[in-house]
Amino acid sequence: MVTLITLSGCQKDLLDTAPYSAISSQTMWTTDNLTDLGVSGVYSALRLVPSYKNETYGATGQNISSQSLMTGTITSSDGMFTTFWQNYYEGIQRANDAIINIPLKSPSDAAKKARYMAECKFLRGYDYLCLNRVFKGVPIYLEPFTPEQATKARSTEADVWNQVIADLTDAINEPNLPNFYAAHAANYGHITKGAAYALRGKAYMYLKNWAAAVTDFASVKSCGYSLFSDYKSLFKEANEECPEIIFSLQEIAQTGYGLDIQLEFGNRSSFTSDWDDWIVQPDLVDTYEYVDGTKFNWNNVIPGYSSLTPNQREVYFLRNNLTAAEISAAALRGAQMSLYLPNGNEQRILAAYTNRDPRLAATVITPYSTYLGSYSNTTTPTTSTMRWPYRAQALVDGDLQQSKVNYLYYLYRKFVGEGVTEVIDRSNSPIDYPLIRYADVLLMWAEALNEQGLTSNAIAKVNEVRARAGIALLNSNTPTTVLGQADLRERIRNERRVEFPGEGIDFFDELRWGSWKDKVFYPGNGVKEVWGTVQFPYSFKADYITTWAIPQVEIQRNPNLVQNPGWIQ
Repeated sequence: MVTLITLSGCQKDLLDTAPYSAISSQTMWTTDNLTDLGVSGVYSALRLVPSYKNETYGATGQNISSQSLMTGTITSSDGMFTTFWQNYYEGIQRANDAIINIPLKSPSDAAKKARYMAECKFLRGYDYLCLNRVFKGVPIYLEPFTPEQATKARSTEADVWNQVIADLTDAINEPNLPNFYAAHAANYGHITKGAAYALRGKAYMYLKNWAAAVTDFASVKSCGYSLFSDYKSLFKEANEECPEIIFSLQEIAQTGYGLDIQLEFGNRSSFTSDWDDWIVQPDLVDTYEYVDGTKFNWNNVIPGYSSLTPNQREVYFLRNNLTAAEISAAALRGAQMSLYLPNGNEQRILAAYTNRDPRLAATVITPYSTYLGSYSNTTTPTTSTMRWPYRAQALVDGDLQQSKVNYLYYLYRKFVGEGVTEVIDRSNSPIDYPLIRYADVLLMWAEALNEQGLTSNAIAKVNEVRARAGIALLNSNTPTTVLGQADLRERIRNERRVEFPGEGIDFFDELRWGSWKDKVFYPGNGVKEVWGTVQFPYSFKADYITTWAIPQVEIQRNPNLVQNPGWIQ
């Protein structure tokens, strides 16, 4: 029996078909309809590893619970490694089944079969890319295999990259694979030639083949992709098929076909009363520049801020007109209450979030900003304000409620439904989740140009992204003056950090740049409240952790697998 279980992904009109577990391997692929369903099953494997769950490991996101990778307690037996490995190999197994059997069994017309083959090679290349960037060398299987046949040794990291590039090159060279699908096209959501160029360019970035990456990114543009005009509304259902979206996880508001990002990113004042387990790192908020390109610095807003301890800084985030009990509780937590302004505390801290890069307000709910959600999970839309300490929700001018009401964290606004109509089920958000978009291509393009010393050309690509965001262009004034290749390298990295929060990109960027340890595991970092008090400290296990452990259970099943250096169990 074929092991493909869930159908969804590329075609939203295939929701009521029989699962693969009900179709024998002899029958599969033998009709045009079964060929369509089979390819849909290959796409559905993308749902097994939602990219946003990687947000907790990078420099931009955090999780309100302790994470073994971040606390230095993870071992090779950890379920995170096992799940990641097995789910991507499930995708590879599905793609292999299609690649081998479509030409052998499918009666579909030749052009359609050729296009499906190209799509499945892209998806196999994507799966191997995702595995290789963390495990750095995995077994390569290019045809379906049984558990008993899964005994290959690991190929080298270089060999896996070569396989990724070979699959993507085959997809690019297929004449029946279109460059681009317009919104609402019958096959929208299927892989395009533009997506294959974008992913191959990303693979070349890992190989530091900058020239090849630049060529591929230029081809993405030639295929018809471009930036959408407005950053905030880009992440709304109405714009999920705009030309910026190159490769996305297709979602609808139906059980099994929507994404649970609303549950994880939303808050208790959101319609559907969500968990806000995934929250925003204060370091990310501090990375957003002012609209004129000046770097943000707390001491420029509140003189002496950085000289206080994190606990003492809580005073600046307190609401106006505290009660006696609230004043006493804040003092016990360590807030420097001699600095409290009973009638101006809120206005003082609001200045820290004023005139900043507009992507900040589009991405993060910050203290004393408002959020349109619902009242006590009713169908009544209600605007609430993030205040501290939390008192209560209300129909009019209530407080925004977090899941952990005794703490104040920055919350996501991006990907979170507003009002009471955008999301009907917190576990099934209808918003398509972007895996590659054109802004990602532009900033990788800029990075590859800069690494070749083509600084002026690189600046032009960064400025396309900054212009859309509504922030001063590089080299347009003193704060934005680029001081050479090294300076631009860090500017590009920061641009990626503020452009892609919540999109599962930052962690892999930091690994690729070799910056993860310094950027995330510096002394005193961890899961932090907005003023910097650490609730769960981070602890760097050892340098070898930047290459993930081969799951111990896989080594037990396949003795030909060799563990990565440093991992004992």
